[in-house]
Amino acid sequence: MSRMSQLTIRKLLIDLEPPLPRHWCNGDAFLTAWFNALSMSFPKGEQFFIDSVRSGFSALTADSSVRFEDEVKGFIGQEATHRHIHAKFNAHLEKQGLHKGWEARIERRQARLKQMNMLDTRHTLGITAANEHFTALFAHWLLTHPSLLQDCEPRLRLLWEWHSAEESEHRCTAFDLYQALGGNHKWRTRWMRSTTFFFLADVFRQTADNLRRDGTLWKWSTWRSAYRHLLSKQGLLRQTYAGWRAYFSPDFHPSRQSDEPSRRWLAENADSLKPVGASA
Repeated sequence: MSRMSQLTIRKLLIDLEPPLPRHWCNGDAFLTAWFNALSMSFPKGEQFFIDSVRSGFSALTADSSVRFEDEVKGFIGQEATHRHIHAKFNAHLEKQGLHKGWEARIERRQARLKQMNMLDTRHTLGITAANEHFTALFAHWLLTHPSLLQDCEPRLRLLWEWHSAEESEHRCTAFDLYQALGGNHKWRTRWMRSTTFFFLADVFRQTADNLRRDGTLWKWSTWRSAYRHLLSKQGLLRQTYAGWRAYFSPDFHPSRQSDEPSRRWLAENADSLKPVGASA
């Protein structure tokens, strides 16, 4: 069992009421559409993670639950805060004419998964652990490539970096719960394969729809940006492949990925954050 993590619940001190520019990410249509697509999945996705972790925690023995109690409270608090602020961000996207097609697909899958969870809570917990590893890899990539958001709308740069820092911070919680409940390697990796397929298919589909509605899907600059930020030597997919592959090792643990970029960012941006709770 890994050491329990200290998880602080923080309020992000930004005002999302004023309108946002359409191409808020460096004026780059692809990056804007990509980040927008991710945000569209978060309200439903984060709630699923909260429910899965809460259900897993309830299934623990009394002795084990004492060890996890504070960390689970911190995890739920952080994810609930992410869900809330991305819902506010997504409201701007709706006003810009974008459609959350991904959300409906998430709802249909989650309805089926809830039935599986009634049979064994480790299924949804394994899916959550896989998704949390995905987001932790993305978070690490974003925080180690600061130029990615360098000229972004300042509020949104802060939002995405804060979210990334906290995703890295709580990357072990669902995984450790899954292990504590006797979750096995076979199902853990099976759920990662399934998560990988559906996540990538959905994010690319939503990104393409965002670009189509924006009128920038078939511009050369869009595809050039997509290649640069996803497939080039410093791109997301190539930079995170080794970390993704590591998940399939029997002795894998999320703590092996450094959280130093997350800790550094949280320390350097403390003035933009208001702690509202913490786990011990």
